Amino acid sequence: MKSLCIKTNNLNLLNYLLNELEYIDIEPIVISSNEFKNYKNVIIHYRGNDDKQFVHEISCILSCLVIDELEESFLKNLIIKNYFYFNSDERKHILDICFDVFADNFNELFNKKYNCLIDAFSNYLQDHRSLVLTGFINFRLFEYLLILENIIDDAVNTYVIEKEYFEFVSLLKMYINSHISNCELVHLIYTNENSILLDENKNVINIDDDIFKAKYLSDITFSSNDYALNTLLTLLPKKIHVHLIDNCVDEFIHTIGLIFENKVEVCTDCNICKIYKNSKNSKMNLKKISIKK
Repeated sequence: MKSLCIKTNNLNLLNYLLNELEYIDIEPIVISSNEFKNYKNVIIHYRGNDDKQFVHEISCILSCLVIDELEESFLKNLIIKNYFYFNSDERKHILDICFDVFADNFNELFNKKYNCLIDAFSNYLQDHRSLVLTGFINFRLFEYLLILENIIDDAVNTYVIEKEYFEFVSLLKMYINSHISNCELVHLIYTNENSILLDENKNVINIDDDIFKAKYLSDITFSSNDYALNTLLTLLPKKIHVHLIDNCVDEFIHTIGLIFENKVEVCTDCNICKIYKNSKNSKMNLKKISIKK
């Protein structure tokens, strides 16, 4: 027979533990709950012969307890500890990004955390009969907390990039609103992540690729979209008709919409769209298309 005693003063954790123990998948066990001088104790007596499986089952329950009941508070505390210079709203946004990361990679990250916790609890319970839950969590879950810290670091990087992106958009909006437009209309033909600009007479506009005159530059590379945006910022058209040949609104098109706001109209089925779609399907050079006026 093997007996384990789990000690805690947290009623939420105590109730979680007692509830989960009702569904434990190993028999025969006897569960009792007692309150002594310093802790409320949950005592589990196992009368079977597979002690290793018994310890594993208890470790699974304790691992889920940490993830379900304590993980959010761990994340908050680690964000405050490592990124104290962010204000409360920024820290909340970083926490939300952490949750998004967990949701986007749920199976991989959950298994990574879960297995790490099971190993920690199992290794301890194999050789000990008593576990003070708060002390164990504070001093023996280094690898699990390291996983959370890495997630937080990635979330902070994402937040900083987002912040810089929206600051960049805000600056360009201010630039646009403080300058006079140089033309009435520009058509932006967008396909396969490449841009073609046409004037109001449907003539191809030479994209300004002089990086020394650019009002916008990518931090790393200079793509055709970078130069197309630079040209739009030079022309400052009153209207931009975006023709989505692939029917896809990606990050570049989203950025155009944020910067130029109500100046942008999107279409996917006008005459210009149809011409470029047909030309794309026939593998013609899209930049050499002649559009009848």
